[in-house]
Amino acid sequence: MNNDIRNLDLNLLKTLDALLDERNVTRAAARLSLTQPAVSGMLTRLRDYFADPLFIRAPHGMMPTARAQALAAPVKQILADIEHLLEPTAFDPLSAAFIWTLAATDYALKVVIVPFIAELKKHAPGIRIRVEPVQPQRLVSQLERGEVDAALMTPHSTPEALHSRALFEERFVCMMRADHPDAAQSSLTLDRFCALEHALVSWDGERFRGVADNALTTIGKSRHVGVSVNNFLILPEILTVSDMIAVVPQRLASLTPGMCIREVPLPIPGFTKTLAWHERSHRDPAHQWLRNLLFDISQR
Repeated sequence: MNNDIRNLDLNLLKTLDALLDERNVTRAAARLSLTQPAVSGMLTRLRDYFADPLFIRAPHGMMPTARAQALAAPVKQILADIEHLLEPTAFDPLSAAFIWTLAATDYALKVVIVPFIAELKKHAPGIRIRVEPVQPQRLVSQLERGEVDAALMTPHSTPEALHSRALFEERFVCMMRADHPDAAQSSLTLDRFCALEHALVSWDGERFRGVADNALTTIGKSRHVGVSVNNFLILPEILTVSDMIAVVPQRLASLTPGMCIREVPLPIPGFTKTLAWHERSHRDPAHQWLRNLLFDISQR
């Protein structure tokens, strides 16, 4: 074992981090812009340094040993700290030029990201924004690896390992087309609400049941859901061509032209929209500035 720190350079740690993420020498080499033999040579040096095989060949790649798994988090933290150490202490939005990647649902895309981009371009025109769908099972690893920089979530869906900050509280309202037969009424009665056909947005779970149904069940009532979709942005088109109504977040409804908004005739719990990010970018001045801007926009 040759574990004198003078024999361990940054490139070896970067190689170990890439191998732990990729579990494949070829992919790790591509990620590091190195040749496969070069990465194999570094792996040999790492094995010598830590006196451990670190990776065992498996049918679908390389399996990390217990020692390698124990090293994963400390190595990633060390690399993040070094990256932070080498970054400039000051951040100038006007001269900044990089890509910031957000994971968001279609709801957050319209309600949060559209006004955020409008404000961002006034202060930091060189920063480009990339938006990807939220992938709950992969989110933590995406944030760890820098594939995603921040995610728009709710508290119950935010992994405990992440930093998070509440952006705003959202409530639900009823939405229907402006010339809907019931739009002439100033309010919806509970009986009318139950009698009308509903369109529902559901990402998973019970496709024809949502928060409104849970609230109705507690008072012995029910409604009829005629259409279930997994996208808020298609709802206005469905409501425009039908007499259906929908229970939707109030901020989204207020941004949808040609619609009539009415209060839901029974209490329905709302939700908190949060921004989540990883420790690797927690202290980065540019990321801090962008997160603060997003928070400020959401408070308006």
